[in-house]
Amino acid sequence: MTLELEDIQGLLVRGYGNLKAACYLLLAINDPVATRAWLNSIALHLTGGTTKPESEALNLALTASGLARLGLDDTILSQFAAEFTAGMADPVRSRVLGDIGESSPANWQWGGPATQPVDLLLLLFASDAVTLEAAYQRYAQDFATGGLIEIKKLDTGELSEREHFGFRDGISQPVIEGLPLSESPMNIIKPGEFILGYPNEYNLYTERPLLPSSADPQKVLPNAPEDKKQVDLGRNGTYLVFRQLSQDVSGFWRFMDRATRRPDGSADMAARVKLAARMVGRWPGGAPLLKSPDRDDPALSEENNFSYYNEDARGHKCPIGAHIRRSHPRDSLDPQPGTDKSIEIDKRHRILRRGRSYGAPLPVQEWIAADGPVDAPDDAMERGLHFLALCGNISRQFEFIQHTWVNNPRFDGLYDDADPLLGTRGPDGGIFTIQGSPVRQRVKGIPPFVTVRGGAYFFLPGLKAVRYLASLTPGTIPATVNEAATA
Repeated sequence: MTLELEDIQGLLVRGYGNLKAACYLLLAINDPVATRAWLNSIALHLTGGTTKPESEALNLALTASGLARLGLDDTILSQFAAEFTAGMADPVRSRVLGDIGESSPANWQWGGPATQPVDLLLLLFASDAVTLEAAYQRYAQDFATGGLIEIKKLDTGELSEREHFGFRDGISQPVIEGLPLSESPMNIIKPGEFILGYPNEYNLYTERPLLPSSADPQKVLPNAPEDKKQVDLGRNGTYLVFRQLSQDVSGFWRFMDRATRRPDGSADMAARVKLAARMVGRWPGGAPLLKSPDRDDPALSEENNFSYYNEDARGHKCPIGAHIRRSHPRDSLDPQPGTDKSIEIDKRHRILRRGRSYGAPLPVQEWIAADGPVDAPDDAMERGLHFLALCGNISRQFEFIQHTWVNNPRFDGLYDDADPLLGTRGPDGGIFTIQGSPVRQRVKGIPPFVTVRGGAYFFLPGLKAVRYLASLTPGTIPATVNEAATA
């Protein structure tokens, strides 16, 4: 499979791990005519997928409202995914995602019904904070003349291998077939799962907006591979899921401490860390419990080549409800657990994660190693994860994982457990089951550790599609019907 890397935005190809600083700019379109001119100019600076940037990178995405503001016709907008056009804050989407209580869109800092609508997202990456600030100032000075209003600037912390709870992160990532990267077969995924306009794991083209050739008089867009009479607005693009997730880091470790006290009330450091590792599915250093169930092992810090069913079907090494086992079940689910049939199902529900932490870190490593009680005062400062995920089908990939695996209390034979990190909680708190022989353990009253502060669904277009959107003249796009095979 030959990927058109010159037309694919770089975020789809790499996570910019060498660019340690980043920020995300949420923008509203105030003057569509001026914004189209700005878009034509900014297209020259967007980072493609052909080369690895060493100093800066810039990518761009739009919401459905942003596409409409630019002048994209309703008949074309209707060909995008229904989840995208409805928006993440839509009440139906909230029920699917479990965005209730404090995580309800009504409480969001951005992206919710009570906040200014977001039309456009700029993602800036740089080698260091000074370079990032210079890049931000350079682009921000053109917002006003470009018909844009800056709603919010979301900063990130310096890129680290550990997230705020103290666990090594970013270990398990799928690889897009066609990129020169090596991985185990279960983690090599058809490009259409992440990049529109290519065959997916069903060997079909995921639904996307196709236009008649007459709608592209300047011949900017590529032809649709399954119908040369149509041009492909979606090709080489994808959907970007953005959720700002606030993490209660102090509360997380205080709970681990309380839940593992010895009968005499004294703190048990080993039990505290082991409970946290069981909830995550990996030790803080990254070693998977499946390979090292009793202790962290530095030699396994990046281990990702394993499967659950044949090695741990009953969850005695890695609990069935552990976060990483829920979000990526590998070979453990029907049909035919332990076989390629099960892995085929898993491959149809993968996402590319591109998130980064924000906020000042806490001394978590000291708490992990503390012999006595965890001294984790709540400093009331905001910190968490800017969760970014890329997928070709929002419903079948991101929303399926969130609804059917993460929030499902009956996941893989469980009864009333949701994900111990991200799952929704009842009024009495969450429950986490640790399978064992001869008896299991149940941890009850788990408080929420993660709260959604904002979110939106974006379309990350191919570079040709960006130039096409910049050239739009409202009212001139003929109606069309998308006849592509869909999954």
